[in-house]
Amino acid sequence: MSERELKALVIAAKSKLTKKGDVWHVPSQSGYAPFYEVDPNPESPHCTCPDFEKRQQRCKHIFAVEIVIEREQSITETTDGDTTTTTVTETVKVTRRVTYSQDWTAYNQAQTNEKDLFQKLLHDLCSGIVEPGQPNGRPRLMYKDMIFSAAFKVYSTMSGRRFMSDLREANARGYLSKVSHFNSIFNYLELGCLTPLLRDLITFSSLPLKTVERDFAVDSSGFSTSQYVRWYDEKYGKEMSEHDWVKMHLMCGVKTNIVTSVEISGRHANDGPFLPPLVHATANNFTVKEVSADKAYSTFDNHEAIAQVGGTPYIAFKSNATGAVGGVYQKMYHYYCLNREAFLDSYHKRSNSESTFSMIKAKFGGYLRSKGETAQVNEALCKVLAHNICCLVQSMFEFGIKPDFAPNLQ
Repeated sequence: MSERELKALVIAAKSKLTKKGDVWHVPSQSGYAPFYEVDPNPESPHCTCPDFEKRQQRCKHIFAVEIVIEREQSITETTDGDTTTTTVTETVKVTRRVTYSQDWTAYNQAQTNEKDLFQKLLHDLCSGIVEPGQPNGRPRLMYKDMIFSAAFKVYSTMSGRRFMSDLREANARGYLSKVSHFNSIFNYLELGCLTPLLRDLITFSSLPLKTVERDFAVDSSGFSTSQYVRWYDEKYGKEMSEHDWVKMHLMCGVKTNIVTSVEISGRHANDGPFLPPLVHATANNFTVKEVSADKAYSTFDNHEAIAQVGGTPYIAFKSNATGAVGGVYQKMYHYYCLNREAFLDSYHKRSNSESTFSMIKAKFGGYLRSKGETAQVNEALCKVLAHNICCLVQSMFEFGIKPDFAPNLQ
């Protein structure tokens, strides 16, 4: 049973659906409207909700009406002396749930060996960092050691103090030249010179899967911080506050969820302008066949940027779109109108970007512990780097990938 059908069962059980002629009024669950009008005509069902308008397929409101219609009540009365028994039988249409097979052998091997392989792969990545010269001053710690320590700490999700035992173990295995103080990890995250190094490491960590990934998805999500933002709310007449957050924009492969390019911005940044740099950064190392994204990226320039690297854009169109601007945007709009089902099959690959964010936040946390802006950017990039390495570990057992990192990062 699909998610929409599950929601329809809840609507049919808890909400009051009323019939007005041939049209049913179904209460809105989101609060955007009092109700939606549903025409359950079997040949061409229709609903006024945004989900149906975009997909032109049965939504949860149509499913709910169908459930109510097909709910048959057969009342049988049996008289036994002075006692009358009434039996009510209800039948509800249930669709079989679609399931997908899981390679449990590969999954179990990846999970039981992940931590060991994570350290090895991270060390191999960091070993290519070329340390800049230091003619004078107090000797600094090696960048490769500090990036290894920061990324490994993010992977562990522990505090800096409790993480020290893992650092000592990594040092004993030869992955670190020196065990640094936990405060040193925090201090080095404040360095802006580590940001381009982390970006390069993310790129290098995705390269072993360049033969696997052809289709990509783009999206953004917020990561909360320890700072607060305050504002005066005119409606309630008082000062309001909430956690501040930074925005992560990324492009990922739809098969393995590997992140191929990433950008970090402030909370108020628009999504659309970040698609071209993400696409071009990915195209430098991958063959781009398809790119899917939601309507926040639906602009003429974004369609052209994807086409320039040889890809086909599958981006949702806004309700007022006409395709009159021409170019690739117009071609895809006409394709959407004439071949909606085929368009949506590719467009819905976009959900893999949401899965990628869910994986990152579930495993490494959806918040940033750092307080400085530069440190927050570097910590967010460490989360992406840790995620990529975990995807590589899974791919090693599932696809037989053998990562070999031999870069020199300046």
